[in-house]
Amino acid sequence: MFKKILIANRGEIACRVIKTARRMGIATVAVYSDADKHALHVRMADEAVHIGPAPANQSYIVIDNILAAIRETGVEAVHPGYGFLSENPKFAAALEKEGVAFIGPPKGAIEAMGDKITSKKLAKEAGVNTVPGVMGLIEDADEAVKISQEIGYPVMIKASAGGGGKGMRIAWNDEEAREGFQSSKNEAASSFGDDRIFIEKFVTQPRHIEIQVLGDSHGNCIYLGERECSIQRRNQKVIEEAPSPFLDEETRKAMGEQACALARAVDYCSAGTVEFIVDGDKNFYFLEMNTRLQVEHPVTELITGVDLVEQMIRVAAGETLALTQDDISLDGWAIESRLYAEDPYRNFLPSIGRLTRYRPPEEAVGDTAVVRNDTGVFEGGEISMYYDPMIAKLCTWGPTRADALEGMRDALDGFEVEGIGHNLPFLSAVMDHPRFISGDITTAFIAEEYPDGFAGAELPEPVLRQLAAAAAAMHRVSEIRAARVSGRMSNHEREVGADWVVSLAGHDYPVTIAADREGSTVKFAHGGQHRVASDWKPGMPLAVLDIDADRVVIKAEPVPLGYRMRHRGADLIVKVQTPRQFELSQHMLEKVPPDTSKMLLCPMPGLMVSVAVEQGQEVQEGQVLCTVEAMKMENVLRAERQAVVAKINAGAGDSLAVDDVIMEFE
Repeated sequence: MFKKILIANRGEIACRVIKTARRMGIATVAVYSDADKHALHVRMADEAVHIGPAPANQSYIVIDNILAAIRETGVEAVHPGYGFLSENPKFAAALEKEGVAFIGPPKGAIEAMGDKITSKKLAKEAGVNTVPGVMGLIEDADEAVKISQEIGYPVMIKASAGGGGKGMRIAWNDEEAREGFQSSKNEAASSFGDDRIFIEKFVTQPRHIEIQVLGDSHGNCIYLGERECSIQRRNQKVIEEAPSPFLDEETRKAMGEQACALARAVDYCSAGTVEFIVDGDKNFYFLEMNTRLQVEHPVTELITGVDLVEQMIRVAAGETLALTQDDISLDGWAIESRLYAEDPYRNFLPSIGRLTRYRPPEEAVGDTAVVRNDTGVFEGGEISMYYDPMIAKLCTWGPTRADALEGMRDALDGFEVEGIGHNLPFLSAVMDHPRFISGDITTAFIAEEYPDGFAGAELPEPVLRQLAAAAAAMHRVSEIRAARVSGRMSNHEREVGADWVVSLAGHDYPVTIAADREGSTVKFAHGGQHRVASDWKPGMPLAVLDIDADRVVIKAEPVPLGYRMRHRGADLIVKVQTPRQFELSQHMLEKVPPDTSKMLLCPMPGLMVSVAVEQGQEVQEGQVLCTVEAMKMENVLRAERQAVVAKINAGAGDSLAVDDVIMEFE
């Protein structure tokens, strides 16, 4: 077995590999860019080597820089994680020449299956159903349009060397095909150093289901069940689960056997994933094979008990798989939520900055519940514009899907992240969405259920009443403390008012509080009451309360006359006022926000790639104004209506912050 390995990656996956290596008694070496000098993976590793400037194409994907680190530290093997160099055959070849083991498949398998065009041809030859498309490389936008017309819209434009949603566009017409071709080429070149593009039919109403395979260099290959990855945004997975709520055992077996047959055809060894599109009749079509560890591998580990990173290391060391297909059984259900530095209230645009607060739920392993959090960040750390916006992968396991869902709801409620925009509210909202709960999902789920973007979850009336009761009880505690601090209270007793009006989400609830040593009974003027008990104290950002028979977790932040409360995907301003304050507040004028209708504001921090218009030019609704790159993704900004450009404040190459004025209109 290896004594020392290098992880040619960063963030949560580097930390994940280090954990398993440490458990196996293997020393680890981290690599880092200028931006990652103080990163968590650098802290966790036994050694760390600097490999270049912040941009990945000057550090993490420069093979010579990784080789220099290998020579400096004398490692015996390299784990590539995912992304970066993980599916680069030149890197595998360079390691082979260096005499260092690659903890992944052979160079030939990467070339055959890592290239999407070649893999589709091989799959077709092996008798695997494939999605209709043109596997030849597309030279220019005109050819892309012509091919798209022949296949029939909609089409998927994809980078041959792509992954993680990068270099992918859906086109519904000629204009989108032309534009998507160029954007995909640009993203592919930036992220992978390979701008080859191909086009295939986009299957509507599909489910994205993938099979985890594991092979060794002795001809053995097994599959470890499937993962449902249909909750996607911009072709990037957001929530995954294992097993799929859609498959039956017969379909699972057929998909698994096809996946292994394909792997054996290219002498595949190590962990890999065969991705399929599955239609409503359980017909499945080969999509691609990822010759690496997948981001969502933890859910497979949770239902099989197999440490995939350990198996990859053992296979790379030449060991024979200790597992056979008969040894694999699926136990319970696991769900993964990807926590991204993306603001759901701003159309999921990237957010960067310092994590002023980062408190994930406590990890736990039990017979009936598991909470796991794979992360590469820490409180006080920076989220950079140079890399993928993932903060953490939160996973829960339970004996049933309902148990795993409830565990995820509780874990998300208790996950504290402050300082940046993030998608925790959206993840919580999905967990309570009736369609997701039923398992009736497709890759169009987000587009169909949130067509106008995410504006926060709408909580049902019973939950709003619980929050109102909680706010009233918490306010009473705050009032008592304020009196004690001010010295206005003798013998720790003071008559705190019992009557209040709690306002939230357009509702006004007059309530009366009756308190005792064990808690408070909050009675609603229009009927009903809640019993609230908690050890919450003013200043605590997380309130854990027992409301009647329910355990309720609320992120609470004081604001004038009340609290900002975040719970189950809702972000609410809750006011607690005396009846007189409430009466007077009805006469207060609301502040009118400034008019920005004649400005194009930058929706996310990023780099201006190009400006498509000139000062004085008349633009039409939907016309491209500029392109901003953030976290390896190009974002095209368009005109909302007809207007004349009065002033342009930013040009190509400029760094932009959120709400910077890019241009102004007459």
